[in-house]
This record gives sequence, structure tokens and C-alpha cells, in this order.
Amino acid sequence: MKIVTYTVGNGPRMGFFNSTGEWVYPLSAAGMDYKDMKTLVKEICGPEIQMAEYVAGKSPYEIPGAAQLGEVKLLAPIPVPEQDIICLGVNYMAHAEEAARFNLQDYDGTRPHAIYFSKRVNEAVGDGGEIDGHFDIVDSLDYEAELAVIIGKDARDVPAEKAREYVFGYTIINDVSARNIQDRHSQWYFGKSLDTFTPMGPCIVTANEIAYPPKLRIQSRVNGELRQDSNTELLIFGIDHIISELSRGMTLKAGTIISTGTPSGVGIGFTPPVFLKSGDEVECIVEGIGSIKNRVK
Repeated sequence: MKIVTYTVGNGPRMGFFNSTGEWVYPLSAAGMDYKDMKTLVKEICGPEIQMAEYVAGKSPYEIPGAAQLGEVKLLAPIPVPEQDIICLGVNYMAHAEEAARFNLQDYDGTRPHAIYFSKRVNEAVGDGGEIDGHFDIVDSLDYEAELAVIIGKDARDVPAEKAREYVFGYTIINDVSARNIQDRHSQWYFGKSLDTFTPMGPCIVTANEIAYPPKLRIQSRVNGELRQDSNTELLIFGIDHIISELSRGMTLKAGTIISTGTPSGVGIGFTPPVFLKSGDEVECIVEGIGSIKNRVK
């Protein structure tokens, strides 16, 4: 099931893609009525997902309220997360190497411990939304295509072998970053958390649709040029490790979003670095989920 938050006519609503991905069906077509995505993630049950997947195969002309994809505006699937997003830093080996070069640091090729940080999101940006470059304070705007995991039920003291039971689904996040602000403050929170710095979408794909652990091609393009091209199987610390380690000391509430890190090919990885400018279009793609495109203003 590929679940979306969208607008058509008046106000945001939720629905799901049909089997071809060309139409959006309202939740009501599968007998569901949830007030927002956070509630859906916490309360939806397996039979409801199965019903939606069955309905997704029906002709759109049988579905009241069906709308062609081009007629709707996709919002971020969780436009206003309940908590900051938990992020993984330098969680692909090749990106760890390019980040070390940019920061003029030695890197011995090992990563004994995961690097976690949080990202404030007042409102996530949907597919087609704009990224505010904040160029009055930012001179090194960068992109980072990432696979994000949505936690489906409260997780505490979860053994690694049971971590998959807590995954509701997956989405795409562009972890937009202001490198000069990161460097200035010697931490990442501010430089990752400016308004519009979290494009997300285009949907949440429920966990049953993707083999576990995910081995998905992940890419980014800037103005059509391929920049990142890797696979999520190359994560240094995988989803089992992340959920198990974090849940040892804190409860991961249902609806928690974990962004698993970006592969090499970001702007800082070029010599000299190639940062985003006004008018650039960034596309982030993850196999099995789709893509999000956002223009810098």
C-alpha cells in the first residue's frame, strides 16, 4: 500500500495510489476514515491494508472520489511530524570518506558507532514544493537523498532480530543541509533544520511491500544530472541495529521518523564542492517508493 496525503478541492486528505500509480484513491474507497497520517500509522490494521491493496487494483472509474495524479497536489505524507526526525550521519562508507575530505579530516575507514542527530521539522515539504535556500545566511546549500523508516508501534528494548516488527513503512527524505552553518556551530541541528529543509514523500510504502532488510537503489539528480547512485544495502548501520540501539535507552513512539543517512555524491563530495543555487531542481529517488522533485528558491 502506498499511502499519500494530498489536496484536491478543499483541504488536505489521505488516500493511496492505485496499482499503476497514475490515480489516487481516497481512504474511504477501502472503508477507512482516519483524521491524519499520524493516527493512521498508529491504528491501521493488516486487514485494512489488504483491503486497500485489493481496491488499488480496481478501475478508477469504479472508485468514487478517484483523481488522476496530475490533478492533485501531493503533500508530505506526514506534513507535521510529532517529534524531530532522528537522522543518521555518515552512514554510508563512501559518504564518510567524502565528508572527511571536505572537513580536512583523516578517516581510517572504520565506523565503530552510529552517529545520531535530530532535525527540526515545522512542516515537511511535499513533492513539487519549494526549498527556501535561505541565501541570506547560507552560502553552501546541499542535498542528501535518504531512505526514511516510519515506526509503527512504540518500541522499547527491541532485540535486533525483532526490529522489523516495529517498521510501519518507508518514505524518501531529502536532508537539505546548510554546510556553512553546520561548520560554524560544530554540530548539525541548526544547519539541518531551517524551514523547508525536509522534502518528504511522495508516499509511505507499507513494510509488507518491500523485502526486509531493504536493498533499494537510491539516487539523486540535480537539474537532471545524476549525482548520487547507491543502494540501501550499503548502510553501515542497518535498520535492525538502529531500532535496537536507540530503543535500549528511549522509547521510539509510533510515528517516529528515522532517516537512515545518505550515500556519496552530495555537493561537498565534488572538487571543488558544487552547492545548490536558486532555480536548481533536486530529485531524490528510491526504488520501490518513487521520487520527489523540489526546486530551490
